[in-house]
Amino acid sequence: MAHAPTSLLAAAHGGPTIVDVAANDIIAETDRIVVRPWRWDEADRFFDMHRRMEVARWIGGRPMTDPSEAAPLIQRILDRLAADPRFGAWAIVERATGVPAGTVLLKPLPDGDGEIEIGWHLHPDSWGRGLATEAGRPLLARGFELGLEEIWAVTDPKNQQSARVCEKLGMRLLGTTHRWYHELSLMFWIGARDDHAPTLAPDGPAPD
Repeated sequence: MAHAPTSLLAAAHGGPTIVDVAANDIIAETDRIVVRPWRWDEADRFFDMHRRMEVARWIGGRPMTDPSEAAPLIQRILDRLAADPRFGAWAIVERATGVPAGTVLLKPLPDGDGEIEIGWHLHPDSWGRGLATEAGRPLLARGFELGLEEIWAVTDPKNQQSARVCEKLGMRLLGTTHRWYHELSLMFWIGARDDHAPTLAPDGPAPD
């Protein structure tokens, strides 16, 4: 059984409280990017990313076909952040342009027992520049500051780009699993400390 996300107020660890997180829309910054909630005036960009099969195929959905689909999904994302600002999905915004490159997320895995996953999906015009890795590093740190003892990533075996991001983030490929998304996936893991070990085992070995 994985560690449930307990003690996430992190007061005992000297980390940010839920109040701190809720009061600060920007959750991470680097020289190139800002990670913050999606905004209503970015619905066109959000739609342009989600209408593409090369994006939708990796996140288990169908491509959007109408721009009006973007606003309700942004609303759901914002509602979830309002309900629990520790977990959710945020825009990865390039400082140079102010345009979102994509989404990074830290959220509970479906049908799990408190396990938390990190993930990302970017507009194709932002692929190949290390932006997912750049957004993922502070989000992992944020999760551990909030008290998580381990964080997971689940990727399609054919999605080599996401697997490389996991490796660059220092995550360990444990093998394959049907847990959570109930289809064959690669199972990546990282612990809060070097002496931590995964609390769950994969269903099968990692592919060659």
